[in-house]
Amino acid sequence: MTKTYALVGTGGRARMFYEAILGPHRAQSRLVALCDTNQARMDFTNKVISGELGGEPVPTYKAADFKRMLAEHKPDTVIVTSIDRTHHLYIIAALEAGCDVITEKPMTTDAEKCQAILDTVERTGRQVRVTFNYRYAPHNSALREMIADGAIGKVTSVHFEWLLDTRHGADYFRRWHRDKRNSGGLMVHKSTHHFDLVNFWLGSEPSTVFGMGDLKFYGRANAEERGVFTPYTRTTGVEAAKDDKFAIDLTSNPVQKGLYWDAEKEDGYQRDQNVFGDGISIEDTMNVMVRYRNKAVMTYSLYAYAPWEGFNVAINGTGGRLELTVHETSYINAGSTSDTEGAAKGVKLYHFPLHGEAVEVPVKQGEGGHGGGDKIMLEEIFGDATPRPGYGANHRDGALSILTGIAANQSFATGLPVDVKTLVRL
Repeated sequence: MTKTYALVGTGGRARMFYEAILGPHRAQSRLVALCDTNQARMDFTNKVISGELGGEPVPTYKAADFKRMLAEHKPDTVIVTSIDRTHHLYIIAALEAGCDVITEKPMTTDAEKCQAILDTVERTGRQVRVTFNYRYAPHNSALREMIADGAIGKVTSVHFEWLLDTRHGADYFRRWHRDKRNSGGLMVHKSTHHFDLVNFWLGSEPSTVFGMGDLKFYGRANAEERGVFTPYTRTTGVEAAKDDKFAIDLTSNPVQKGLYWDAEKEDGYQRDQNVFGDGISIEDTMNVMVRYRNKAVMTYSLYAYAPWEGFNVAINGTGGRLELTVHETSYINAGSTSDTEGAAKGVKLYHFPLHGEAVEVPVKQGEGGHGGGDKIMLEEIFGDATPRPGYGANHRDGALSILTGIAANQSFATGLPVDVKTLVRL
């Protein structure tokens, strides 16, 4: 049976989904419509569909006509890949129209919007799936299975360090994410992946969150303090930016040119803003402590100006310790093919029994985006793969992942720990 999909938000994150629908899973899936605030972006997407992917162009709808699109095409499922702060609008409207939803992470950006989604799921009985592709990466699956099998006994503590380098990390400070109202900051937009992984590994939920975060590297004031002066607001075609290692040229990449440079005249959105300019309201250096309902405690660090891309995690238990280090391929969103985004290029997993010699655990290095997780997840969503129990993330999983980040943002502002259960009614 063929399932029909409509997609809202045709920026860089959308391609992974429509490539899967029009590519390996075209026998089971059909894309029936596109929706966006920008017609030029939708037109570019249709060119990719009809050119590179060999499909037929699909009808396009501006954002104001989203509900009309639903009424006219009645898709089985709506895929949401719009700006984070708008996710709830499309999720709720789709659920109320009788559709299921697949949404990019984060599910939404604050507690009020999260509650509205949870209430709508309960009222309509429809399903929301959050695409936590990192769950499916073989190294992350292996860690979960070892914990579940009792390799280190009862988990007591986690130390998790995520590094975003000066290519990928800087990209969040060029585009709409730099405004915290749009993204919830990196605590919500990016760390939702990481907080979900810990929930997934531990089989538990966050209880108390305390954190500190600041902007220490990007932004005009930080740059000028280091003696760096970049008196321009954007970088494409700017002579003064030609030697700026953090600058990008939107005209040098056909995808970025089609999605952003050529579309800019319609809505004024600049995808190449100066990372050392004004107007940045998100943090680039964040440290968080989380207590879980199973009494385990995590210390978590994220910084966005690292010399390499990837993460270190150590999980301690009553029977030993697991250490996982993953080096990832750096990327710029819409700057390359989706299968290179977050691809693993070095994986090491060690098991330290409480008594005995350390053992390196052989782990298959997944191929493709997000540590090899993209392909496996997309096969489960759009193909014939039998769902792996506990891997598909629903609306509750989406809420629990963002609530850690939302609580961290609140703690940044107040200097106080936050009781997660006070944020929403789960």
